[in-house]
Amino acid sequence: MTKNKIIISQLLLRFALGVTMLSAVADRLSIWKNNSTWGNWKNFELYTKQLIYFVPEKLATTSAYIATFLEIILSIMLIIGYKIKLASYLTSFLLLSFSLSMAISFSIKTSLDYSVWIGFAASFLLANQTKYFITIDNLIKKKL
Repeated sequence: MTKNKIIISQLLLRFALGVTMLSAVADRLSIWKNNSTWGNWKNFELYTKQLIYFVPEKLATTSAYIATFLEIILSIMLIIGYKIKLASYLTSFLLLSFSLSMAISFSIKTSLDYSVWIGFAASFLLANQTKYFITIDNLIKKKL
């Protein structure tokens, strides 16, 4: 694969992962209006409680906030190219936990329908790249 193809592939993968997670956040914050899954924060909290029914309710509510915070931060990191390896590994862990929780709580089909496994695999693939292109990290290194 040529260097240009690698650069474009990495950029597309980073953008796709980041925008997908930000879209999920926008949904639970009522930004998508009629085109939403949860539609609002309250519904997202209820969904989270169903998703991780096996943990205490307060922990499930806290998990909704933590997941949302991580999705925002990791998305921004991926899109701008800051600490991509770390952001990618954390994203893969987050999406793996979503995938497993969906499979346990609902069905394997649910996690497949929402393509969470693909997001997990894509972020794991990105995490295992040896070099990253067009990143904030590269700009910072050049200035030092």
